[in-house]
Amino acid sequence: MFVRTPTGRTCAALAAALAALLLAGCGQDDDPSVATPSAAPTSTAPPSAATAPTPVVSATPSTAASTPAVDRVITVTIAKRRIDPPTGRITVDRGELVRITVTSDVSDELHVHGYDLGARLPAGTPGSVEFRADRTGLFEVETHETELVLFQLVVR
Repeated sequence: MFVRTPTGRTCAALAAALAALLLAGCGQDDDPSVATPSAAPTSTAPPSAATAPTPVVSATPSTAASTPAVDRVITVTIAKRRIDPPTGRITVDRGELVRITVTSDVSDELHVHGYDLGARLPAGTPGSVEFRADRTGLFEVETHETELVLFQLVVR
């Protein structure tokens, strides 16, 4: 005597569905006049832990997704050789992740002395450097072409 279990019925139903799909799909490829555009493969399988997440592209990069959180953001604007905020000292703690963003009305180059970091500053477009403040001391941040001292960075 043959006893059918719920698992056995499920397997039998899946086998029948697979056979029906295979038979329905046959023959269409044999006639080139019945060409259909191919679609991207789809999956009905549930997501698993091993499946990589789909990246999300946005116009504004997310700092959480790409880099660790920035501890200190310093923003400077240069217009007609005037620096805003005015030149002064900015103090950060050793080990902080620092991002300096500068927007200039003329093309120039940003330079952070002591860390030997730089960024091109196309006119009207912000340029940035990001670094870990791992050296203590006093460091000038300036522009090269116009030779403006933007501020002095103090790392303690």
